[in-house]
Parts: sequence; structure tokens; C-alpha cells
Amino acid sequence: MGATTSSPVDIFDRDVKRAHRDRAARLQTSEDPLQAEVAERLLDRLEDCRRTFPQAAVLGGAAEAVVTRMCGGRAGIERVVLLDSSAAMLERCKQQVSKQNAVTGAEASSTIQVQCVQGEDDMLPLREHSMDLIVSCLGLHWVNDLPGAMTQCRKALKPDGLFIAAMFGGDTLQELRIAHALAEQEVEGGISPRVSPLAQVRDAGNLLTRANLAIPSVDTDELTVQYRSMDELVNHLRAMGESNAVRVRRPLMRPATARRAAEIYAEKFGTEDGTLPATYQVIFMTGWAPAPNQQRAMERGSATVTLEDLQAELARRKEKKT
Repeated sequence: MGATTSSPVDIFDRDVKRAHRDRAARLQTSEDPLQAEVAERLLDRLEDCRRTFPQAAVLGGAAEAVVTRMCGGRAGIERVVLLDSSAAMLERCKQQVSKQNAVTGAEASSTIQVQCVQGEDDMLPLREHSMDLIVSCLGLHWVNDLPGAMTQCRKALKPDGLFIAAMFGGDTLQELRIAHALAEQEVEGGISPRVSPLAQVRDAGNLLTRANLAIPSVDTDELTVQYRSMDELVNHLRAMGESNAVRVRRPLMRPATARRAAEIYAEKFGTEDGTLPATYQVIFMTGWAPAPNQQRAMERGSATVTLEDLQAELARRKEKKT
């Protein structure tokens, strides 16, 4: 897992991450429940919008979970450009969309058209002002130049177009990080990053502002998944394409260190039923491409009513009722 919010330095190895996603496309035999839950919560934000989004783009990450949920005319979506670095993942998504369209599309009007494009999130092959909606679900935390990628998203949106995103935050897999660090210190006498760096919640608002997205909104959810063993957790990360892809990383953990990490994980975080909890912090971001008719915050100092005036008026109304 990983994310960067500063300069466009190649922290993550794109070739390795592409290979991870190719592998994930082969390993996934059904929809991943965690990705599905995050996708559902992200797309729920569209229910609060009165407008429709005929032209949409979906970027990497949990794209399959997102685009299959767009089938059936959700939010008025008619056409989707699906972007992923992995050709294998694009092919899998295309097959799943065809199946979903067959289920939900008894009428031609309820199906969506999907165009698959291989590419990177920070090098978007999208024309300026061409999209009503851009969705990124669990992909941005692998982008080397986050501000640049989000700026490109804003440029690809039509005026008053919507950008919504979900990415894993800094508290994700905190149990695994602790177990790995303690085991390496104990067995090898030092520690190294075994889980990729992730953005903090405080970074999200700054990212939206730097991308010049209007009416920015940030909130978080915390999901906990129970695993029977640390091996099952690691296998789940592989199946999601979420293995470590930091460019400068150590080789595989020594067997003795891995065994000790599993013991520490169970000792510190194991539950009474023998399962191991893993935390996934999800940061949700929403922003709009600027438009002349958009709601805007009042300029600082332009208010004509003070807090004291408001308190006095509320007190007066309370007295009037009694």
C-alpha cells in the first residue's frame, strides 16, 4: 500500500504495481467484499446529487466494483471510460460489466457503454472538459504525483463536474505494521518499511485545494476485517493488488522474522475467537470543477450578523415561547 502527497518523486515502482494488478486479475475469482463495500460507500455520494452524470471515468483500484455498480443507469451514467495500468485487469472488468449489463439490462436504456484504456492515473489520456464525473476508488494511494493526478482530473471534468475518490489512509494495517516492526527489531536488530506509506487525513483537504477543486469535502470510515492468520491477510492483499510496491524495498522477510511477526500479531491483537483484526482506514474525498454558477463561500469579513446577534435572537425567541 502507499501514497505520496508532495513532489512527483518516483516512490512507487509502476512496473511492479502493474504486475501486482495483473496477478490480482488472475487471483480474484469473485468480487472482493472489502473493495465492494468501499465502492458502495463511495458511490452512495452520488445519491445526494440532483443532477446526472452521463459521461464518467473510473480510474484503477477497485474499478470492477465501481463500474459494475454503475450498470443499470445509476446517477444517469451512460458511458464509462475505464482506465487501468493492467491490461489483464481491464479485460476482467470488461467481462464483469458484460455479465452485469446482461443481468440489469433487460432494456437497452439501462445498460452502459464501457471503453477500456490502459494508462496511469497521473498521466490521464482524457480530453479537457470531457467528463461529467471521475471516480477513483482505492487507486490514488499508489500514485507518485498525487497533486498532479488530481489536477489532471479537474482539467478533464466539465465545468461543475464531480470528482469523488476513496483511498486507504495512514491508519490502514496499523496492526501489521506494528507486528512487523517489533519482529524485525527483535530478530534482526533493526526495522524497515514492509507496508507502503499512506496519506494522512489532514493531507486530503490540501490535495483537493491544490487541485483547484471547489466545495471540497473529506470524511473517513474505518473498516475492520477479521482473518484466520497473518498469511490469510497477506494473501488477501495480494488478491487485491495491494502488495508493497515501494521502489526501494528489502527482499522477502526472513522466515524466522515472519514467524515472530505472526506470533506478535496474535499476542497483541488476536481476539477471543482466534481471529486477527486488520484495520482499513478509508479517506473519502469530493470536489467539483469550478463553474460560474457554483455556490461559493462568502468572503472573509463580509458577514452582516455576529455570533452575539445570533445568540441574542435565539434567547429572545426562547423567552417568547415561554
